[in-house]
Amino acid sequence: FINHFLHVSIFSTHRSLLPTGRSNPFTINCSGFDQHGVDPAAFQTIFNQKDFRPVINYSIPTQVNISFTLSAILEVDEQLQLLTSFLWLKLIWNNPFISWDPEECGAISKLTVTTENLWLPDIFIVESMDVDQTPEGLSAYVTNDGHIVYNKPMRVTSICSLDIFYFPFDQQNCTLTFSSFLYTVENMLLGMEKELWEIVDTSRDIVRTQGEWELLGINKATPKMSVGSSLFDQIVFYVAIRRKPSLYIINLLVPSSFLIAIDALSFYLPTESENRAPFKITLLLGYNVFLLMMNKLLPASGTPLISVYFALCLSLMVVSLLETIFITYLLHLATTQPPPMPWWLHSLLLHCTSPRKCRPTALWKENVGPGFRPTHPPGPKEPGQLVGKELGPREAELNEGSGLTSTELADLWVQFSHMMDTFLFRLYLLFLASSIITVIILWNN
Repeated sequence: FINHFLHVSIFSTHRSLLPTGRSNPFTINCSGFDQHGVDPAAFQTIFNQKDFRPVINYSIPTQVNISFTLSAILEVDEQLQLLTSFLWLKLIWNNPFISWDPEECGAISKLTVTTENLWLPDIFIVESMDVDQTPEGLSAYVTNDGHIVYNKPMRVTSICSLDIFYFPFDQQNCTLTFSSFLYTVENMLLGMEKELWEIVDTSRDIVRTQGEWELLGINKATPKMSVGSSLFDQIVFYVAIRRKPSLYIINLLVPSSFLIAIDALSFYLPTESENRAPFKITLLLGYNVFLLMMNKLLPASGTPLISVYFALCLSLMVVSLLETIFITYLLHLATTQPPPMPWWLHSLLLHCTSPRKCRPTALWKENVGPGFRPTHPPGPKEPGQLVGKELGPREAELNEGSGLTSTELADLWVQFSHMMDTFLFRLYLLFLASSIITVIILWNN
């Protein structure tokens, strides 16, 4: 397909090692290529030099320009601290032994050559934990001025320090360090083939609709890596990614919030209701089943913030059930034989209740005003049966000087149970409000 002569300037192998840079020109006759194809023997002299770094003077390092496109984030393993991604790596370098005039060769300025016949730079990713699985039989573009453009796909499993505390609102910063394991700075220098913003824009457009991660940005640094007395050039790319939380909000946070909200609404059931405790037990069992089913969505290692949230929800539900059992027992005692109330607890009731809004139903005699009508807890005994009942010796000793009857003491215990219920209910509301505000802040940030 080439109608003219392809002039390729090739330096002999022993001449290319000399610092003088003298060379012997080598001309390939292109006649007949359009009829019989390119004759491999015409390029054999160039192909035979693939084992040597293509330079005229070995004191001059080879400049290799790098760029890549992050096309997919395949997996993020929090337990093993690994990031699996898919890259399209692009390498460009110059072979000074290859050149031709496109005008003399039918305006052909670029050819494809299999990489088996070319010298390739040994660029690798330092954080990679897997063997390079580059497919065989790839080709590279060779331009008329000796530039070689090599594109290859890479499935990279790299080490990444993952911080999952804010899961599922977490952002991760992973590094991809490109370097050579053979050539030092005296032999190879690394550069950028594209501007960083081009790499970011191209990668973001491709990754945008794939998987549960989105690309936030890419930064770079060009430090030198020292290994013993050798110094290697390298380029470090800092890849910032963020998890898309929608899946986890719908499957984890929303059901959990519904269950805890229903448990909070159960405080509107009367404290003396016999259905309150079974209702809370049913909710607690349902929440445990929910956690078992959704456990596979949580990270296998570490303690993310969402696990702390689930633990707090479960703790609140358990405390609510225990409080219901305690109040049920307390009301039972209040309707049969009310226990004596310690002076500090009675003082707390007087201090914590407002005289205008939530005054205790029974006070000490000196604090009882006119028109006072105590409330009575329901139970097997009528409150009237306890009115004026004398306290036993033990109760009289503990409540000496209080002047309380059994009915008034029972009313105080009922007031105490209502205060406990109100306190726990407000704690539920505070927890729900704090959770909603935290989720909104983390999601927006």
